[in-house]
Amino acid sequence: MKTIILTLTTVFCFTLGIQAQDTTINKSNTGLKFGYNLAAVSFDGDSETGQRHGFHVGLYSESFVSKTIAIQVELLYSQQGYEIEDGGSTFTQKLDYINLPLMFKIYPSENFFLEVGPQIGLAISHKEEYDSNFNLFDTSQEFDPNNIDYGVNFGGGFKTDNGVSFGVRYHLGLGDIYDEGSPQNRLWQFTLGFDF
Repeated sequence: MKTIILTLTTVFCFTLGIQAQDTTINKSNTGLKFGYNLAAVSFDGDSETGQRHGFHVGLYSESFVSKTIAIQVELLYSQQGYEIEDGGSTFTQKLDYINLPLMFKIYPSENFFLEVGPQIGLAISHKEEYDSNFNLFDTSQEFDPNNIDYGVNFGGGFKTDNGVSFGVRYHLGLGDIYDEGSPQNRLWQFTLGFDF
């Protein structure tokens, strides 16, 4: 696990270093982003659970390869999982990741962008809680999901001339969280970003 975290950090810092040395690329930048998550899980590709509300926060580095095309690498902490309510009781799966998205961005106009790209994630925390509204039956325990998650992101947004961006992204998880039932992550992210 330490090796994976070290590798992800090295790749991110290397990207930042390349961008810092190349001042000829149009509008390349780094920044901070954070926002709201609506997370769910799909079982066997048939149905989705209720959504868990959470947040994400992290850093990004955007490098333009032409006037309208950019590559953006990110390092994000993301709260995921799901929530199911039944008869006044609530079951919550709290599954948190360190995610590394690699996004290919197209700017059809100067301020509007579309993006698509792969993402790999490392599970860093997992807890399942049952709230029965009666303390005697409440439970909380730790489980071990598959450490690595992967999938594809799709999104779009708007970026001002001052470097403030507003984005919406959907993550389609392709890796199974557990070995049984083929549960896969589904995630909507609503993001606010600021260039440094």
